[in-house]
Amino acid sequence: MTTSYETMYILRPDLGDEQVEQAITKYQNLLRDQGAQDMQIQNRGKRRLAYEIKKHRDGIYIQLNYTAPATAIAPFERAMRLSEEVIRYLTVKQEAEEEKPPKEEKEKPTKVAAPAPPPAPATV
Repeated sequence: MTTSYETMYILRPDLGDEQVEQAITKYQNLLRDQGAQDMQIQNRGKRRLAYEIKKHRDGIYIQLNYTAPATAIAPFERAMRLSEEVIRYLTVKQEAEEEKPPKEEKEKPTKVAAPAPPPAPATV
């Protein structure tokens, strides 16, 4: 069973354009080998980090959306953890978008009048 994932990773800012493309291709091929499909890659470019990571103030952001079996994530993240070019990564499992049937108006229960209590016997 395949699931949709989104991985955002940050590469070192001192990498050249060719090195960035090689890194993207490397991780793309690694995922393909693990059975991933429907890959969409977005190079978000060099951005200022919110805080310093491994003595870097900037980073090159790459977003990767794909569908893959759950067993593909561990080797993919291990390769990133061991790489010196990746300074941070995060993989998020996307929620499946289920088609919901249109909401039907529920029938409001009609109030049924309670039967009147029997009249009390007259006392003389």
